Amino acid sequence: MTAPESTRQYVSWFRQAAPYIHAFRGRTFVIGFDGEVAQGALAQALAQDCNLLAALGIRLVLVHGARPQIEAELARRGLKAKYHKGLRVTDAAALECVKAAMGVTRLEIEALLSQGLPNTPMAGAWMRVTGGNFITAKPVGVVDGIDYQYTGAVRKIVANEISADLDQQNVVLISPIGVSPAGEIFNLSMEEVAESVAVALQAEKLIFLCDAPGVTDRRGTLVDAITADEAEQVLRKPKRLTEDLGLYLPCCMRAARAGVKRAHLVDRDVDGGLLLELFTHEGVGTVVTRDPLARLREATIDDVAAIVGLIAPLEADGTLVRRGRELLEMEIGRFSVLEHDGVILGCAALYPFSKDKAAELACLAVNPDYRRVGYGEQLLHYMEVRARKAGLKKLFVLTTRTSHWFIERGFKEAGVDSLPREKRELYNWQRRSKVLGKAL
Repeated sequence: MTAPESTRQYVSWFRQAAPYIHAFRGRTFVIGFDGEVAQGALAQALAQDCNLLAALGIRLVLVHGARPQIEAELARRGLKAKYHKGLRVTDAAALECVKAAMGVTRLEIEALLSQGLPNTPMAGAWMRVTGGNFITAKPVGVVDGIDYQYTGAVRKIVANEISADLDQQNVVLISPIGVSPAGEIFNLSMEEVAESVAVALQAEKLIFLCDAPGVTDRRGTLVDAITADEAEQVLRKPKRLTEDLGLYLPCCMRAARAGVKRAHLVDRDVDGGLLLELFTHEGVGTVVTRDPLARLREATIDDVAAIVGLIAPLEADGTLVRRGRELLEMEIGRFSVLEHDGVILGCAALYPFSKDKAAELACLAVNPDYRRVGYGEQLLHYMEVRARKAGLKKLFVLTTRTSHWFIERGFKEAGVDSLPREKRELYNWQRRSKVLGKAL
C-alpha cells in the first residue's frame, strides 16, 4: 500500500530533521523578539514552537522587548517618546511607562507559555518559566550632549544563575531591564540584552525574530549565510537594511565573533519560521557565523556513511563505478568532502600516480539539491590545489556522462594512451569512459 504524497513528504521531512534534533538536545538557544511579536497574530504560534523546542531538550532563554507597548503607555499618559540615534531617552516619567509596559508584556508572554489546552500543540505540556535579577546595568550617560538618564547598557550578566535555572529544565524569560549596584533601574535594549546573554552563556544559537526575511543582496535575493566579516560590509550600506536588521545584524556579528556558534535572523511574520530555520537544511532566514558555513576538508572514517549516501544513486545509474563500503574505508584518505553546517553535501577523491606527476580525479559527487550552488566548482578547485601541493602536474578524469561539465572547466579530451601506464592497464573497455585531462 502506498502512502499519500503528503504523508510521504511529512515522513521525509521528519527523517531529515532527526540529525538536528539529536544535535540540539542539551544546547542553549537565546531567542530575542520585540513587542511587535509579543502582541502579534503569531504570538501563540511562537509559544507553541518554543514549547516544542523545550520538549526536545533544548535549553531556552527568551528575551522580549516592549517598544510598541511602551509607546502606547506613553501616549496614554500624554507623554512624547524621545530618541537620539535610534535609542530611547528615558527620563523619570518614561521609566514609569517602561516598567508598566514591561510588566504587562512579560505576564502576557508567561500566560502564552503556560497554555495546555487539549487538542492544541501544547496539550499535556507544562513549561516552567523563570526569571530573575540576572542583569547588572550601567547608565548610557551623556552622548552628543544628550543625557540618556535612565537608559542603560549591560554591565554584567550573571550567567551561572541563568545556567542553574536551565539545568532545572526551566525556560528563562528575561525582560530588558537592569539594576545598577546602587539600586537604580535602567531601561535596556532587547537586542543588547539578548546578545550579552548569548555571549555570556556561550550559546549554541542566538536567534532574532525581525521585520524582514533576513539579509538580501543587491537584487533582493535572500542571503542564507554570511560571515561576521561579510556582515560588517553589509552594515556599511545601511540603506539596504530594515529597522530591525540595522539593530540586530551588529549584535549577530559581535556574538559570532565572541563565541556564539550561530546567529540567526528570521522573519517574525512567517508562521513556523523558527522551526523551518532550525530543522531544515535550507532554512528560511540568514545565519551569521564567524567562519564560512561551508568548508572543504579531508575526509575521515566517520564520513564514510555520508559518502556512501552521496555516491550510491550515481553508482546505481552507471555514472560512477561501484565501490564497496570496505574499499571506501580503506581509501578514505584519498577523499575530500564539502561540509555545510555539519552536513556532507559533496565529495571527491584524488588517486595520484607519482611517477607520471599525474592524478586521477574520481568520485566527484554533490547532493542533487545543491548542484546549482557552485559546490562542484569548489570541490574541483580544492582538489586541484591539493594535487599541486603534492607536486603533481596533471589531473585527469574518466567519465561517461559529465564530459561537458569538465570541458567547461578547462579539461580537454585525450586518448586512453595519455593515461599513466598503471591506469591504462586497468582501463575498462566495456565502459568506454572518455578521458579528459588538465594541466595544473
